[in-house]
Amino acid sequence: MQAVFPARSLTVLDTLANMGLIFFLFLAGLELDLKSLRQSGNRVLAIAMAGISVPFVMGIGSSFVLKQSIAKGSDNAAFLVFMGVALSITAFPVLARILAELKLLTTNVGRTAMSAAAINDIAAWILLALAVALSGHERSPLVSLWVFLAGCGFVICAIIIVPPIFKWVSQRCQEGEPVEEVYICATLAAVLAAGFVTDAIGIHAMFGAFVVGILIPNDGPFASALVEKVEDLVSGLFLPLYFVSSGLKTNVATIQGLQSWGLLVFVIFTASFGKILGTVGVSLLCKVPLNDALALGFLMNCKGLVELIVLNIGKDRKVISIFLLSLFPVISLTRCTFLSIIMKFLIYAFAGFE
Repeated sequence: MQAVFPARSLTVLDTLANMGLIFFLFLAGLELDLKSLRQSGNRVLAIAMAGISVPFVMGIGSSFVLKQSIAKGSDNAAFLVFMGVALSITAFPVLARILAELKLLTTNVGRTAMSAAAINDIAAWILLALAVALSGHERSPLVSLWVFLAGCGFVICAIIIVPPIFKWVSQRCQEGEPVEEVYICATLAAVLAAGFVTDAIGIHAMFGAFVVGILIPNDGPFASALVEKVEDLVSGLFLPLYFVSSGLKTNVATIQGLQSWGLLVFVIFTASFGKILGTVGVSLLCKVPLNDALALGFLMNCKGLVELIVLNIGKDRKVISIFLLSLFPVISLTRCTFLSIIMKFLIYAFAGFE
């Protein structure tokens, strides 16, 4: 450990990992199509809200059990919100790749799952910004209120400033012609600047990058060129470094004893049951066929990098303990394996996917 990752290298590693996180959230926001979300209808909105509200409430309930046993020193409000977000968020980028590999993107289930997951993600990042605003030792409620209001002010200013500028940039980029590098560099600089502003406010740098990504028009050659130039670097270099940084903070050896394994099973059941139950229940109420409702439930239960992002932010804010940070990667792997088995069963069992 000391030979491969000496102490002096960890600062550089964390810096590169956080830059990767900022650009990853920027790309996640850029890939969200707000126009299609507006046209998705009340049914998708209801499924999305159920998919986040039920596990969020169950996550808050389970946090009381965890707080009594392994998180006694944590800040009450911030810990509750962090746990609710960690158990209710859906990994939108991972879900997109799962649907693409299973050839379900063009089906009704795939379109509904993607739209619901996008709405789910937006709500979850807003809740995460609230959790970060509430976290921090020796903070008065007025400071948390200031952070929240300043964050709202940033979003309003971004809505006013960002879309007109990038609409003008998109109009200057013609189809079939290479995009000028100055536009790409200016965009990446704007992402870093937005991250700096939100970090200075006290939320997190990734929130500013996510907001900028959402507000940039994603139709036209400019957005395509931006994704093409940035995505390979982020997914090929920066994100693996983020996983390394997260893994170095994780100590699976802390999961020892009957209580620890009991808590592991309890959190897996709570997270999966709330996500699946909420999505399937509302889908059936919206007259979605049973097989489609089950598929949506298990798809919305998809976890991955975004859950680790939430937990690492909580760890940096001293809200999440090392034990919980070690517990959730095991939970994510278990849920992803379970999701894979169930989805293959649903695809082969129901003819509606053909």
